[in-house]
Amino acid sequence: MSGPLAHLRVLDLSRVLAGPWAGQTLADLGADVIKIERPGCGDDTRHWGPPYLKAADGTPTGEAAYFLSANRGKRSVTVDFTRPEGQAIVRALAAQSDVLLENFKVGGLAQYGLDADSLRALNPRLIYCSVTGFGQDGPYRDLPGYDFMIQGMGGLMSLTGQPDGTPGGGPVKVGVALADVLTGLYATIGVLAALAHRERSGEGQHVDLALLDVQVAVLANQALNYLTTGCAPQRLGNAHPNIVPYQTFAAADGHLILAVGNDAQFARCCAVLGCPELAADERFASNRARVAHRAELVPRLAACFATQPRDAWLAALANANVPCGPINTLDQVFADAQVQHRQMRVELPHAQAGTVALVGSPLKLSATPVEYHLPPPLLGEHTDAVLAERLGYTADDLARLRAAGIV
Repeated sequence: MSGPLAHLRVLDLSRVLAGPWAGQTLADLGADVIKIERPGCGDDTRHWGPPYLKAADGTPTGEAAYFLSANRGKRSVTVDFTRPEGQAIVRALAAQSDVLLENFKVGGLAQYGLDADSLRALNPRLIYCSVTGFGQDGPYRDLPGYDFMIQGMGGLMSLTGQPDGTPGGGPVKVGVALADVLTGLYATIGVLAALAHRERSGEGQHVDLALLDVQVAVLANQALNYLTTGCAPQRLGNAHPNIVPYQTFAAADGHLILAVGNDAQFARCCAVLGCPELAADERFASNRARVAHRAELVPRLAACFATQPRDAWLAALANANVPCGPINTLDQVFADAQVQHRQMRVELPHAQAGTVALVGSPLKLSATPVEYHLPPPLLGEHTDAVLAERLGYTADDLARLRAAGIV
């Protein structure tokens, strides 16, 4: 392995999305990530299909696309750690690891001797990262937490969707499990911070991530809109609470996004639309005024946009250096020249499908670029190799453990 984290060993006991996303990010950066899974069934998302990856002849392989999205670069080891011999295997691997990721319920691993206190007593340098719905303490600590719930509880759904009382109005979740993905990214940041501390102190620590905390944290300007005024922001559809015009508009043949960020851009936009007088109108000349007179301005802009095809407006606005863009479907996203140039689609060899297409990492490092060493693993694909390499198990040892259902 190479990469900036090639010196690190990560033990990933997590499943579904938030924890595995952190493990995949660390793997992309070169860490040796071992994913511990249940014999016979593995990560829940292995079964969250269709769709499934297709073999070369077009038949489904049984590898769910969901699982493929968050487990690149890992080695899969199946261990039943509800049994003493399985617990011993995980403890032995943890003793050699720099980082452990887990997302079991609070206290759920203590009965197996795999909790933070037990493993950090065994390996004081271990960074033990726990991902839960509500964190390791507080009144909700024992409750299960799922992304959809958290988007609602954490306020995101109160901000997403068309305004109440309008066609299609009401709360809407984001189309991706954003609370999970962002928690995975914050978990990665927490792990890297703990590793930096360990370089100076020699000691590991327990990193505690909660989906609800992350969802509240990423409310960003909307949270401060509330904390500053005491008034809870409401759903505005595709409009922005603090910037106007910053929303979708319907052209003659489809929708486009206009993202005017300052007054100079607004003036250029008005010139392109053929209504330069709007930029001189005191009701619209500044962003503060445009926000106050949103209801008067937006219909006038909408009437202009409706007169020409979408691509004509996009070309004219781009030529005038006015931020704008299309609303792409995913086939258009991966056909986009910039997305292709930035290698956001990658293909890796796969034991069952020949090759598997995956989404590339957005991290572009000049000295230590991301490298893709392994595709998402088959269930238990690396059990024998890892246990032989790390723990010195012989073929006879592995045969005995397999016959007993421990691996």
